[in-house]
Amino acid sequence: MRKIVLTGLLSVFLLTACKKDDRTAEKSLEEQKLEFQARQLDIEKQKLAIEKEKLVYEAQKKVDSISESKKSQAAAAANSKPQIIRETKTVYRDRGSNSNSNSGGGTYADNGNSSSQGTAQKKKGWSKAAKGTAIGAVGGAALGAIVAKKNRGLGAVIGGVVGGATGYTIGRAGDRKDGRVQPRN
Repeated sequence: MRKIVLTGLLSVFLLTACKKDDRTAEKSLEEQKLEFQARQLDIEKQKLAIEKEKLVYEAQKKVDSISESKKSQAAAAANSKPQIIRETKTVYRDRGSNSNSNSGGGTYADNGNSSSQGTAQKKKGWSKAAKGTAIGAVGGAALGAIVAKKNRGLGAVIGGVVGGATGYTIGRAGDRKDGRVQPRN
């Protein structure tokens, strides 16, 4: 009877000892995850600091180039005779479908201030072609991964390529309609 009781106590003791080791192993795994995440945050902070330095450098570079060009223009103006403009040229351009105004034949006046004749201002932001490509690629990849049961990665790649191409085509047509891109001749 003593042997059975001692064996039972010994087995309970061993089981509790094993459970404690599992808990410490789990804690160490959690600690490792936290340390890894902390390192990743430090790396991201360093990347942000580098990007900030790049932006400051680029801004200073622009300021320096502007001041250099002003100095060279001032030096050129001091060394040369003032130029007299005798004639100005006005160029009218029919904007047609590019204009959103109610009059069908809107005009664009250029008083010689532009280096190229009849160009519209460059639009900022994403073009419709870029938006269509991004949306089409993501949607196509998702649909391809869902449809391809056996090889989801390949399905996602093929769907992404097809969706991106389709989105680009549709977006490019929209850019042509808006006048962001010149239509093909």
